[in-house]
Amino acid sequence: MDTILLLTAAFIAGALNAVAGGGSFLTLPALVFTGVPPVAANATGTVALLPGYIAGAWGFREDTAPPPGLSMRLLVVLSLIGGAAGAALLLLTPDATFRKVVPWLLLAATALFAFGPWLRARLAGGQPSTARATLGVLAVAGYGGYFNGGLGILLLALFGLLGQTNLNAMNGLKNWVSALLTAIAVAIYAAGGVVHWPQALLMMLAATAGGYGGARVARKLPAPVLRWGIVATGLVMAAVFFWRQ
Repeated sequence: MDTILLLTAAFIAGALNAVAGGGSFLTLPALVFTGVPPVAANATGTVALLPGYIAGAWGFREDTAPPPGLSMRLLVVLSLIGGAAGAALLLLTPDATFRKVVPWLLLAATALFAFGPWLRARLAGGQPSTARATLGVLAVAGYGGYFNGGLGILLLALFGLLGQTNLNAMNGLKNWVSALLTAIAVAIYAAGGVVHWPQALLMMLAATAGGYGGARVARKLPAPVLRWGIVATGLVMAAVFFWRQ
């Protein structure tokens, strides 16, 4: 039963990450339910979802484009630096503290994405600021290295604030950035000895299939349906984590 639960959670999580983000909302509870401590569950679930991010990015390969104010090269560097910093911080966080902060992180990320168009309209005007974009990517990448849940939602919100409007292009870029910062975070988690490898390797297979399939389906969905699906996912999972407390 544990194997079925982990495979199912990883497949749906891979599809969610490709489409909207929030896959860790499923992998983290599944791993905790099967007996993995919270910090180790977060690290293990992040490892499991890495190939799903890569598959999802490949699924959006025709649409991917960087946001205004940033080049792809700079985006890669910022993703790696932020992901490494966040992963290092996770290794220093006690399980009890991590459990308390999770739902607030999820709620904040969902709210930012929901109000992204309004914020973008309020902040519109002038050329995109490279400095502001750099700080934004570093902050979100650090969040992703620390806690993968809601990362996709937060990245979509950030790209929207930076002036990107094509949701498929945003989704493709979101998956590439997620893959980069997750890769460096996984290396740090592994060095810290917090990854449960049997579960991670099992879930990788399902997450990869879900990631590619989810990306190809998402390209055909209307943008409003995709946006409100993302918001609903974030709110439901934040509520679940508050309830668990």
